[in-house]
Amino acid sequence: MAAANPAKTLQEEATCSICLDYFKDPVMIIDCGHNFCRACITQCLWGWETNLSCPCCRGSFLRRNLKPNRQLANVAEVAKQLSLQLFKEPRGERVCEKHLETLKLFCKEDQTPICVVCDRSKEHRAHTVVPIEEAAQEYKKEVEAERQKIVSEFQQLRLFLEEQEKHRLGRLGELDKEIVKMRDENATKYSKALSCLSDMVCEIEGKCQQPASEFLQVIRSTLSRCKTGKGKFQNPTAESPDWRRRIKELSQETVSLQDAVKKFKESLPSETVLKSANVSFDPATAHPRFVVSKRRKSVRWGDTRQDLPYSPKRFDPSRCVLGCEGFTSGKHCWMVEVGDGGNWAVGVARESVRRKGEISLDPEGGIWAMGLCRGQYRVLTSPVTLLTLSGSPTRILVCLEYEEVLVTFIDIDSMARIFSFPSASFTGEKIFPFFRVGDMQTHLRLLPCITG
Repeated sequence: MAAANPAKTLQEEATCSICLDYFKDPVMIIDCGHNFCRACITQCLWGWETNLSCPCCRGSFLRRNLKPNRQLANVAEVAKQLSLQLFKEPRGERVCEKHLETLKLFCKEDQTPICVVCDRSKEHRAHTVVPIEEAAQEYKKEVEAERQKIVSEFQQLRLFLEEQEKHRLGRLGELDKEIVKMRDENATKYSKALSCLSDMVCEIEGKCQQPASEFLQVIRSTLSRCKTGKGKFQNPTAESPDWRRRIKELSQETVSLQDAVKKFKESLPSETVLKSANVSFDPATAHPRFVVSKRRKSVRWGDTRQDLPYSPKRFDPSRCVLGCEGFTSGKHCWMVEVGDGGNWAVGVARESVRRKGEISLDPEGGIWAMGLCRGQYRVLTSPVTLLTLSGSPTRILVCLEYEEVLVTFIDIDSMARIFSFPSASFTGEKIFPFFRVGDMQTHLRLLPCITG
C-alpha cells in the first residue's frame, strides 16, 4: 500500500533516530542493519569497548561491524533538498530547513524565527521564545513609538524655531518703528530750522537795501536776534546709542541660535548613513570563550573555553570579536543592544588590527570604539576619554562614514549623539565592526536598524 505522504516517509527514513536530524556521515551496524550518524553512535558508545548494543534493537555487535553507508548519506541529502521544496506551504510560509516545520515562533535571544521542534531543542530551550506574530507586533510597536518620538521632537524644535523667529522679527520691527519715528521727528526739526533761517536771511537782505543811517540803527538788534534764534535749533541726533546696543545683542542671539542648530545637524547622521548594514558576528575572530549564536546575531561568554584550532584571525587573549562584513567605502550603520551589561565596547577596527597578545584598544591600535567599564562610560582613546551621559543607553547606533573618515555613536533611546571620532585614519584599509564583551553578565545583540 502506497504511503499517504511519500515525502514525509522519505524524510523519516533519512533521519537519524538519535539526533532526529538528517543523517550526517551515516554508518550501519552490519549485524542488525540499523543506521546512525557516526558522531551520534560514537557518543552513545563512548567508554565502552565490549558489550556494545544497538540503540534501536539492543542487539549486540562488534565495533568492527560499523561500516560507512555512503549511499544513505546521498539519499539523506536528496531527501533534505526535496523536502525543502515539498514542505513549503502554498501560502508561501517559510519552513525550518532543519525540521521542515513552519516557522511559527521567534527566539528573542538569537533574533531569528524558529519552529516548534527548535523550541524544544537544547539550543533554544533556555531562550525567550514568543509567537512570530507577537514578535512582529512588538517590533511594529517599537518602530511606531520611535517614529512618534522623532516626530514629537522635531515638532517641538519647529515650534521653538517659529517662536524664536517671531520674537526676533518682532524686536526688529520695534527698532524699525523707533528709527522711522526719530527720522520723522528729525525731518520736522530740520524743516522748522530751515524755514526760520530763510526768514532771517530775507530780513537781513532787506535791511541791507536801506540807507546807511537807517541800516546802522537796526543791524545790531537784527544780528542779536539772529544769534538768539540760531541757538534755539540743535542738530538732531543721528542715531541712538541704545539702538546700536540692542541690534548687537539681537545679532549675538541669532549667532548663538545658528550655532545650536549647526550642532544639532551635526548630531544627526545623514540619510544615507541611516541605511542599515547587514552586520553579523564572525565566529572565526571570536575569543575562544565566546559563544556566537547560530544566526550570528548575538554573542556572550560561555561556561568554558572552547578547544579551537589556532587561527591568526582569532582574538586571544583579548575578549573581542569582529563583524563578518568589512567596508572600504560608503556610509553604513548598525544597531547593537548592550542591555545592562557591565563591561562592553562597540565601534570599528582596521582589518590589520592586532589579534594576539596585548593589543591597544585605541585609534593608534586601529580601533575606534566607546563602551562601559567599571560603571563609567568612556571613549577608547589613549588616555581614555570619560563621558558624562544623561542616561544609561541600552541600544547604540554605530555609524561609519568611510570617505568622511568619521565614526559616530548615537543613543537610540534618546536619539542623542554620544561621541564622534573625526578624521579617523583608515589608510585605505577595510574597516570591520568591532565588539568587546568583558564579563559574563554582558550579552551583545545585533538588532535591525529603525530607519525612516
